[in-house]
Amino acid sequence: MLPKLPLVEKTEDFWAFSKAGRKLADLHINYEIVAPADGVTVKGDESGFFKVEKMRHPKKDQKNTIYYNSQITIENIPDKAYQYIVNGKSAIDWIMERYQVTTHKESGIKNDPNDWADEVGNPRYILDLLLSVIRVSVETLNIVNSLPVLKFEESLAVDLEE
Repeated sequence: MLPKLPLVEKTEDFWAFSKAGRKLADLHINYEIVAPADGVTVKGDESGFFKVEKMRHPKKDQKNTIYYNSQITIENIPDKAYQYIVNGKSAIDWIMERYQVTTHKESGIKNDPNDWADEVGNPRYILDLLLSVIRVSVETLNIVNSLPVLKFEESLAVDLEE
């Protein structure tokens, strides 16, 4: 089923959705070059050691900090950043899960995300990606939460299949 688009009664509401859509598109298309979120701090990046094995939190319920590797720690991650959910988990959790070194048990093939960072000539790629995703998550929620509240009634929706 195709989505239904809400009809808004006020012109201001239409423009709020229009502007929010443009901001979200720009933010999500250019996610790799978004600056880190305000207040998020990185300790140890001056070491120059950006290889990642498996990122983790200090404790299960302490998500404001990520141990990126043995040298680098990311701190002051806002709780709000974990509220942006993609396919059932936060975007930050997706990055932490996908960007780790793994070896397939049966084939013995090693998947090392650091190879991509080397290939593109940016050893900080994974760290910068994680920092960008934290900001994109927070900004996405800020934009979505600023939208006007609409009542979705069947009679106020345009069916795209018609």
